[in-house]
Amino acid sequence: MSVCINWFRSKLAIWMVLACTFSAPAFSAELDGRFIDLPGGIKLWIVDTGGSGEPIILLHPRTGYSAIWENQIAAFAAAGLRVIAPDKPGAGKSTMSPEVKPFPYTETLDALVDHLKIDRFILVGVAEGGYFAFDYAAWKPEKLRKLVLGATGLGVQVDEEGEAFRRNAAIPGFSKLPPDVRELSPTYRGLNPEGVRRWLEIEHHAAQANVPRHLLRTPNTIEKLATLKMPVL
Repeated sequence: MSVCINWFRSKLAIWMVLACTFSAPAFSAELDGRFIDLPGGIKLWIVDTGGSGEPIILLHPRTGYSAIWENQIAAFAAAGLRVIAPDKPGAGKSTMSPEVKPFPYTETLDALVDHLKIDRFILVGVAEGGYFAFDYAAWKPEKLRKLVLGATGLGVQVDEEGEAFRRNAAIPGFSKLPPDVRELSPTYRGLNPEGVRRWLEIEHHAAQANVPRHLLRTPNTIEKLATLKMPVL
């Protein structure tokens, strides 16, 4: 697996750090976007800044939807990139037909890429979004210029030793804590109450009722991770 450290330090990594560190005022309205009809009865809501810049697609965590990228969309667009942020079906504004059985989100992502006539792009996945970004990268490596994975365990299947580590490392009662306590650091909560308010607002609208969990095309494993050839951060 190759890692283009210099490229990321000078460009993408710096843009992401700046976007995450310097808090913009909370948005009082949602970002402009549009619906796209895709196979499987999916109406996918996307934010798309357009333009001729290099495309970058942002996959949100389970506790969010496209609005979670407010600061990053502005920063990336200002840097000349075409930013595309979809709501996963069943999150935010995207919907899927209740008659359709669950199928891999990576296939929906690929249908979106084909619909937008994008040849190659940068893919960013955070938390659960990283599961699907990894799955897509292993399936369609020829379509990715770069892959960025943040704050994610990738949903990797582990052996018995790995499962024992997860059990031993688990914090009792952690899953029952409020979502902002689980997801946001004490420092952030202490210094940015307005950011916490906006995060909770987004989290409250993230998941629609009675939507099944999305599938991976193939299980995420250490062996699968070793197959990635594109630059990865």
